[in-house]
Amino acid sequence: MSSHGIPRTANREERTVEARQRELIEIAQYQQLVEEVNTEIKRKEFTPALLQKTADLLKKNPEYYTIWNHRRRIYVNEFHDLENEVASRKITDDTKISNILDIIQLDLQFLFPLLLKFPKCYWIWNHRLWLLQQSTALLPATQARKLWEEELGLVGKMLSRDSRNFHGWGYRRIVVSSLESSALQGQSMSRQELAYTKKMIGTNLSNFSAWHNRSKLILKILDEEEASNNERKDMLDEELELIHKALFDPYDQSLWFYHQTLMCAFDPDQANKSMAPNLSNAQRLEYIASEREYIEEVLEDAQDCKWAYQSLIECTLLEAKLNNGLPEVDKTKVLKWTNELKSRDLLRKGRWLDLEQSLVKDT
Repeated sequence: MSSHGIPRTANREERTVEARQRELIEIAQYQQLVEEVNTEIKRKEFTPALLQKTADLLKKNPEYYTIWNHRRRIYVNEFHDLENEVASRKITDDTKISNILDIIQLDLQFLFPLLLKFPKCYWIWNHRLWLLQQSTALLPATQARKLWEEELGLVGKMLSRDSRNFHGWGYRRIVVSSLESSALQGQSMSRQELAYTKKMIGTNLSNFSAWHNRSKLILKILDEEEASNNERKDMLDEELELIHKALFDPYDQSLWFYHQTLMCAFDPDQANKSMAPNLSNAQRLEYIASEREYIEEVLEDAQDCKWAYQSLIECTLLEAKLNNGLPEVDKTKVLKWTNELKSRDLLRKGRWLDLEQSLVKDT
């Protein structure tokens, strides 16, 4: 009983009934709003009132992508009307540009709180991108560029809040690509972006997206700068040094993925997609031996690290591929490592059993 003699369960039930009634009212209002928006869109009544209704709906449900499409239709209609007004000399071209800039800036501002609340909602990022693309198409390059630069600043802040948001990283690549384009009088930002990935990795070593971005940027830089074989080899050396420093935490899967990406340079079948495609087989073998030695050192302090065992197996089999055969001493080592992985990597136990069986068969 409560202090007023009324059972607490009754209060709870009352509140639950009230909450349910409020919920039903909200659902009815939402459905009515959807109906109104769809009806007005069919009639092509592209009014400020309709734009506000789409905003009200999107605040409640930003995943409703049809409403984003409706919102874009309204803006396309507004841009078309402004063109007609210039053609009929009702307004000047400068006024048209000023109005378009206002429309785009106001909608970018409308999206900002939604983005903070729903940072992984694809449709919000998608709509921002559409607005910025309209700025490139409809505004002078200097004005459009300013909007894109502000967007790069915004996505930087978003990634500082959630550094592993892959939507944010994908979006950043698109923004950078646009800023580099001739339409915005741009030039390569690859070196600048590479420095950004290093900063983000320094903040959080587990940032798989930053490591991934880094691997793509390096290939882009080497191509853009028409790097020589020696310069490519120097870049590979720098990246191996960076990943070795990072692997003081050997239990981080993203670090081993990046290490695996670098190891592609030593595989004749994958080298052409790597940062150093033209190494000689002798150089590859030298690198692999060095990596094996490094990973064995890592394993001394982390004997339960499945990634280290897996990497050692990959190194050893790659060495065998280049040498046209696996020496018996290495086969024994690989069997020992697969045995460790069968108990430490249960999800892939079948893979290690298959490898074990294939090695035993070849004996």
